[in-house]
Formats: sequence, structure tokens, C-alpha cells
Amino acid sequence: MAQQRTDPATGAHTALGIDVGGTGMKGGIVQLGAGPDTGQLVGKRYRIPTPKPAVPDTVAGVLAEIAAELDSRPEAPPATLMAGVCFPAAIQNGICRTATNIDRSWIGTDVDALFSEHLKRPVATLNDADAAGLAEVRFGAGRGVPGTVLVLTLGTGIGGGLFRDGELVPNLEPGTIELDGAIAEQRASASARERDGLDWPEYAERLQRYFSYVEGIFYPDLIIVGGGISKRPQDYLPLLRLRTPIVPAALQNNAGIVGAALWATDVMAQSPARASVLQTARRAADQEIARRVEADQAGTGRSATTGTGMAGGARQAAERAAAAETVASGTAGKAGKTAQGVTADKPGKQGKPGKASTAVQDKAARLRKKADKAAKRAAKAERKAAKEAQAVHKAMEKAIRRSSR
Repeated sequence: MAQQRTDPATGAHTALGIDVGGTGMKGGIVQLGAGPDTGQLVGKRYRIPTPKPAVPDTVAGVLAEIAAELDSRPEAPPATLMAGVCFPAAIQNGICRTATNIDRSWIGTDVDALFSEHLKRPVATLNDADAAGLAEVRFGAGRGVPGTVLVLTLGTGIGGGLFRDGELVPNLEPGTIELDGAIAEQRASASARERDGLDWPEYAERLQRYFSYVEGIFYPDLIIVGGGISKRPQDYLPLLRLRTPIVPAALQNNAGIVGAALWATDVMAQSPARASVLQTARRAADQEIARRVEADQAGTGRSATTGTGMAGGARQAAERAAAAETVASGTAGKAGKTAQGVTADKPGKQGKPGKASTAVQDKAARLRKKADKAAKRAAKAERKAAKEAQAVHKAMEKAIRRSSR
């Protein structure tokens, strides 16, 4: 098991970050804290093509593969610590709200809970462009820049992160702006350049139109261009004429990974949204316990780790006992009437309940006893399950507190 390597002098530590993209999903171990290597990947990143169709469970499965590979490395943080994931959609308190460049089945999905369940650890998710911007503002081209910084990522679509004095304004989604009768990212994204076969001067004309438009909306002090084309800034940046200084991203394609790791550790743990992350982690723990219960019941017909199966058995036994009592009561009443009739006709003889009534009453007594025992077992198992859930919750809270150091 990996051991967290935290330098007490600098607070340097590693964290897990994963970037979910339209064509590929990539993850890495990120060095955070103080020191010359902070904000850099430790070792190589690990990439798997994004599955098709990119529906929630399938993507979560690939995400778990990436996490497992990174966990196997000696420099990996403990698997109990929160991981960060950046995702190509607007994410509000862990819930996916848009589906511009992903499958529409994601809308309304609790992404934090889904990924937490598959990765077996708490996960904090944010928009991919927000993650890239966070990395650039903290470690890259926007480091130390006061005022408003706008980070625009050009790839399959157009993403954007807006920052005011280093603080993120989430879910900007500037690629969905309507410009010249079309959605902006349909004309100015990197994929649009490839689709339409544009050379760099032709593409720069579209970028000029788009950047001028957003410049007039946000009036930023700096624009940072990220995404795949940030590797070739000399092909288009010199052709642009803007009021605002514009520079390429320093972290390039690793920005999403770094920003996701940063979000999970330094930023998320200190933000007001921390409570919602804890709630999501607890919900993920509860889901995991429920999954184990279902697996138990499917394998044995009853649960050995929770009171759910036992409680059901207790209820059924109690119902059988109550039914037996009803039958016994009715039979005893009939027997009593019969006995009374016999006594009236033949004085000196005492009426006795019939054998059938006695047998039913005995059966009811046995069922009541069985129901009592089942109920006691259920209560004991439920207490055990509650303790297990509490232990999981405490472990997650401890992990989040440790991640904020």
C-alpha cells in the first residue's frame, strides 16, 4: 500500500488527478505543496481512449482502471485520499448539468457519487476548463497575475475558466455562446479547424472574431489559451490583435490533471463546498454498503453483515405468528362454544379445547419465539452495519482533513 510522502518542512505531497476528455481519459500523480516541482506530474501520465458510447457506468469503469494503474505506483498517495476528476460539462455540487460534448445520459447524474463508488474513495469533480484554469493560475501562465484572468481551452469544443484574483468563477461554458448565427465552438474550436480544413491564417481569423467578442464581455487582464493547440502558439497567436495580453498555457495538456488534483486537495478541502463533498462521500459509502448487502443476499439468500435480510425474516415470522394467533383464537372460540354446549347437555362434564386448537396455539407460540429471536438478530446486525458505515464515514472525513494539509 502506498504511503503518503509529505515533507513536514514544505508540505509537499502527491495527489491523484484524472482528466476525462472527448477522445481520451488520462490521469497522473501530481506533486503539490511547496517546492520546485510543485504542480508537476510525478512519473508518466496514463491514458486510455474514451469509451464509445461514453455513458456513465462505462466511463466510470475506465476511470477505475486509470486509478488502479496509478495506485500501483510507489509514489502514489494512499487510496483513501480524495481524488480529483475534471469533466467536460458544467458540474454543480457534484451533479452534471450540461451535455454539449458528452452523452446526454450524463445530465442529472451525481458524478461525484458515481466516481466515488467505482474508485472506492471520495472524488471531487469539476469542469475540465475550470481545472485547466486552476492549474494555470496557481502554477502556470497566470501565476501571480492580479485582476481577471480568462483561460480558454480549444479542443473538441471550447471551454473556459474565469478567475478573479485567483478565485474561480465556475462553469463559464464560453463555447456555447452564439456568435455570427452559430454556436461559437462549432466555428472556433480546434476540431472545427480540422473539420473545415483551415490553415493557420484562416483559423486565426475565426479566433480573432471569437476572442474579440469574449474580450468585450469579460474585459480580462490576461487571456491564457490552453488545449491541444497550446503546443503551437507560434502558428496563430502572432496573427491576433487584441487589447488584452494573450499567452499560451504553460502546462499544456497536463493542466487538467494538475487542476483536478489541486481541486481535490488544496481548494476543495478549504472551500465552503467542503460540506457537500463530505455528504457525497458519505452517500458513496452508504451505496457501497448497500451493494455489499445485495451481493450477500444474492449469494446466500440472507445477509450476514446487515440486519436487512434478518429484519425481513423477523417481519415474516411475526406475520406468520400473528396469522397463527388469529387462527388459534378462532379455533379456541369454536372449541369453547362446543365445550359449553357439551357441559349444558351433560352436567358434570367439563368442556375441553379440541386437539386442533391446541396444536395451532402451540405453533403460534413457536412462531412468536422464532420471531423474537429473528428480531434480536436483526437489531444486532443493524447495529453492526451502522458501526461499519460510521467507520467508513470517519475514514473519509479523516482523508479529506489530511488532504487539506
